[in-house]
Amino acid sequence: MKTVVLIVNRLAWFVPTLLGLLAIVFFISHIVPADPAAFVAGENATPETIAAIRTRLGLDQPLHVQFWRYIVSIFDGDMGRSIYTGRPVAEDLLSRLPATLELTLVTVVVATVVGVPLGVVSALRRNSWLDHALRVVTIAGLAIASFWFAILLQLLFSMRLGVTPLGGRVEGWGPEQITGFYLIDALILQDHEILLDALQHMILPVITLAVPATATIVRFTRAGVLDALQSNYVLYETAMGYPRRLVIWKYVLRNALIGTVTQIGLIFGILLAGAVVVEAVFDWPGLGTFAVNSILSSDYNAVMGFTVVVGTMFIVVNLIVDILHGMIDPREAR
Repeated sequence: MKTVVLIVNRLAWFVPTLLGLLAIVFFISHIVPADPAAFVAGENATPETIAAIRTRLGLDQPLHVQFWRYIVSIFDGDMGRSIYTGRPVAEDLLSRLPATLELTLVTVVVATVVGVPLGVVSALRRNSWLDHALRVVTIAGLAIASFWFAILLQLLFSMRLGVTPLGGRVEGWGPEQITGFYLIDALILQDHEILLDALQHMILPVITLAVPATATIVRFTRAGVLDALQSNYVLYETAMGYPRRLVIWKYVLRNALIGTVTQIGLIFGILLAGAVVVEAVFDWPGLGTFAVNSILSSDYNAVMGFTVVVGTMFIVVNLIVDILHGMIDPREAR
């Protein structure tokens, strides 16, 4: 019952949260001293031409009027037209979303599969040499700069050893577009060559993003397991003579992973919106590169569209995390 209440509350706050996010991004982007009309007009445009373009784009209207018109168009399903590409913003975002989602999902899966077991082992062998080594590695993983690490991986594995591609999503053309996810499309079409090529291109970007994500998961899993091991119910079950492995799997992990699940949801949202540098370094055709180009060209419609998509997905991910809490923690379902 409590899980249902949490879901309803999340859905009730969806529109106000999204409106607040749009308002903040809209007014901040319009405060920046840049003129998208001048960008569209070109370097040799006259002031009259720039003024005419500004009027055509509606940029001569007061900010509150522009914001209201944009909100109305959003609820009508129209995100406007991109100044940078000249195409509808929704079309640009839809074409780039699968690339970012695929990279993010693979990164989260890798980070979870690696991070949770390492966190459990680190907690069970507390203060051992393995625990100390993992703590050093996780601190380094959190402290490392993503852009530096990405370039280092390119220099070593792509340019020096030649075992991985330098960048891009595939060599040449990708598979026939079915879902937009190259791995899934290649499996559906049974094109093993494209599948292997897509996996090879994904290795370095995933490693770059997964290192700090894995470090976060390891630290939270370790802290959750240590806290659960010291709880009264675990001490009671141990005193009753239950096998240690059974106590860990049935009682410790179920309660220890609550905080980890929350962090995985946050990591997914952060990667979705924050993989800009990594996408730029590896020439990954996702939302990140599109957002950077839109910001540099003061493309307000594209920036706002990017905000709507990422904000919506972040809220959806948090809703899924709430549902998982109810499934993992029996107290949430009461």
